[in-house]
Formats: sequence, C-alpha cells, structure tokens
Amino acid sequence: MPALPLRPARRALRRGGSHLPWIPEVDRSTAIVDCAVYRDGVRQPNAESWQQALRGLRDDEFLWIGLHEPSERQLAGIADAFDLHPLAVEDAVHAHQRPKLDRYDESLFAVVKTVHYDTDGKAVTAEVVETGEVMVFLGRNFVITVRHGEHGGLRTLRKRLESTPERLAMGPSVVLHAILDQVVDDYLVVTSELQTDIDEVENSVFAGSNRFAEANRMYALKREVLALRRAAGPLSAPLRLLAERPMRFVQEDVREYFRDVDDHLTLVVEQVAGFDDLLTTLVSANLAQVSVVQNEDMRKISAWVAIVSVPTMVAGIYGMNFDHMPETHWTYSYPVVVVITIGICFMLHRAFKRNGWL
Repeated sequence: MPALPLRPARRALRRGGSHLPWIPEVDRSTAIVDCAVYRDGVRQPNAESWQQALRGLRDDEFLWIGLHEPSERQLAGIADAFDLHPLAVEDAVHAHQRPKLDRYDESLFAVVKTVHYDTDGKAVTAEVVETGEVMVFLGRNFVITVRHGEHGGLRTLRKRLESTPERLAMGPSVVLHAILDQVVDDYLVVTSELQTDIDEVENSVFAGSNRFAEANRMYALKREVLALRRAAGPLSAPLRLLAERPMRFVQEDVREYFRDVDDHLTLVVEQVAGFDDLLTTLVSANLAQVSVVQNEDMRKISAWVAIVSVPTMVAGIYGMNFDHMPETHWTYSYPVVVVITIGICFMLHRAFKRNGWL
C-alpha cells in the first residue's frame, strides 16, 4: 500500500475558492453537490445519476455522494439504497448533533462540528465563530457526506484528494480521515485568531481603556470559546476509537493516521481550556479594576464634599440672622471669616492630597 501523506500543503490548494468549474453547483431538487465513482483513486466519468452510478459500481470502486442540507424526502431514496440506519438518517436531516461516531451493521456514521472565523464580524454583538456540521456515512464501497451550514465546504477537499489518487486508492475511509483532518485544521486556525483577540483584550484591560466595553467583548469571546469547546471537546472520543481500535469499513493502513488528527485535536482542546481560564481571569481582573476606579472616585467625591462643607457650614451659621451674632458689627469680620474659611479649605485639600484622596 502507498504511504498516506500526513500533512499535505493545504494553503495553496485552498486558494481556488468554492466556485470550481469541474464541480457542479448544488442541485436544489436533490441537494446533491457532487457524485462520483472512484476506481484506483481515479474519478470515473460522471454518471447521469447516483442511481446509475450505484448500479454500475464494481467491487474495486467506491461511490462518493456529497449533499448539502437535504430534506427527509431527498435523503430517503439514498437511505433505502444504501441501507442507512433510520436513526442516523434522522440525525443527518435535522442536524444540531454533538460530534460522535455510531457503528451500524452496514455503515459507520460520524458527526463533526465545523467552525469558521468571521473576520468581518468583530463587533461586540457579532458571532465571531460560526459553526456548522458535516455528517459522514461510511460503508464498504461508499461515502455519503451531508453538510449543514454555509461554510465547511468539501469541494476543495475532494479536489485535493483527486489530485493524489494514491490516497483515494486506499478506500472510502481515506475520505473520512481527510474530512476530520480538515475540520481539526480549521479548529487550529480559529484558535490562532482567538488567541490574537484575547491578547488584544488582555492588553486593553491592563492599559486602562474603556473597561465596560472590554467587559462586553470578553463575555462575547467567552461565548465563542464555549462554541469552539462544544465542537472540539466531544470529538476526542470518536477520534480515539478510530485511531486505537480496529473497525469495520476503516482500512488498517488508514487507521494509524487518525492518531495524527487526534494529536492536533488534543492541542486544540488544551488551547481552548486555556482560553477559557484566561478569559475568566481577565473578567475578574477587569471587575477588580472597575471596583478600584469606583473606590477612587468615591474618595475624591468624599474629599471634595468635606472641603465644600466648611464654607457651607460657615454660611449656614451666619445665615441664621440672630441679633447677637459674634463680631457681626466689626468692620473686618467679613474678610476675616472668608480668609479663615479659605485657609481651612486649603489645609483640608493639602491633607487629602498628601493621603492620595485627590
């Protein structure tokens, strides 16, 4: 068996975008994105329909059908033809599933969460991390992929696999490995972007910027980190099953490469846990700084209240208009009282300034 490359160069292969002339757009009547038969890793001439491709399928070939958000009616015919389990079909139609791996008599059913970092949605209330789902039905000679969401497309992945027929020649489980590998790679991209955002927030917290705005941004980032944790965390168990246990429909030569994906997923899970802890610490630090600022403001207000209370008290006493007030008929009484009042206020201001209240 030919060796399976661990980490092919993905950046250049992903530059082509989603509009590729050799792959049709989604057929809304069937929800099929693409359908092809592969023999020795080479794509065979397209059949008129997946039914025709299935009828002519040989033992040394496998069929890959890609669908995008199919309805129950659209998936029912494929489910009957490939004997897919009803529970798995229901999950594939309605989505919103946790990452998992289910084993049935005639197929494996895998669910993975896809993530995408929205570089144009960095507002406080925007969803920075968008999630979707990819379901994979894996059988002896077929792969059926069902995608939900506007991102996480598999067209570029299919093209990359077709450019290396020695990989596809190893069977349908290569497709499952490639999908999981791409999904985890996307997790790493998102964690890198989140790391940049969290570093910016950390610098802002200790730089004394708008702390209330930063608190909102931190809570938004915690929500996005939680979304990434829900996507990456539950995927560990299915990957370990694929990597450590012999499993029907998964070739032995492919199984060991799931360990590489599991290693990278472990890194993602550890980074996400670190992000969550760091954001919790930053929220606490931000709240502590807000409390300190509020205490400083209250001290300043209290100091000025004490200073202003002196002339207020003097004016209040001399404003009572009693007939026998001390020194009310003395020529210099007014300037003396004003000077004494200003002197007391000055001494209070100096004392508060020395103690750090002003």
